[in-house]
Amino acid sequence: MFAVLKTGGKQYKVQPGDMLRVEKLAADAGEKIQFNDVLMLGGDSPVVGAPFIEGAAVQAEVIDQIKGDKVIHFVKRRRKHSSQRTKGHRQKLTLVKITEILTAGADKTGIKVATGKGDAPAAAPAAAKSAAPAAADDLTQITGVGPAAAKKLAEAGLTSFAQVAALSEADIAGIDAVKIKPEWVEQAKDLAKG
Repeated sequence: MFAVLKTGGKQYKVQPGDMLRVEKLAADAGEKIQFNDVLMLGGDSPVVGAPFIEGAAVQAEVIDQIKGDKVIHFVKRRRKHSSQRTKGHRQKLTLVKITEILTAGADKTGIKVATGKGDAPAAAPAAAKSAAPAAADDLTQITGVGPAAAKKLAEAGLTSFAQVAALSEADIAGIDAVKIKPEWVEQAKDLAKG
């Protein structure tokens, strides 16, 4: 028996015992996970989903979190005053071993569902959580905060002036998504007052 599953925007034909390198999943080594997006079950009587098969799943065990081969991207413009740029990239992958294919009852197994984007946004600092859950403010009103910095602050859980104003130095040091300047905190205090 085999199954065709979808994860990370790709489709894989798998059988029990197969080893797969898939896009990074939010799971640790040794953990059991379950892929619920099964497109097809093959065997004596094949079943094709529309698009997925209800109740079917593929269970796997996470072996390791790895990186793919390095890919070099080189751009060169010829002629005088030209430029060139070299960038390297190693894709983050998860190595999994397929353990079982379920044709029904996937929702009753209690095994963690495989989800992508293993890099979850950093948790908001304690001071930001304790601040009143105010409506989202336009953080670009703070001098030095542009649209990109405002987006990174939102990913870190900071969406209002009150949350930025409540940050301590320890909270600022704990946020890796964006480098918060002390002036931003002072300006946020003034803007929070109105």
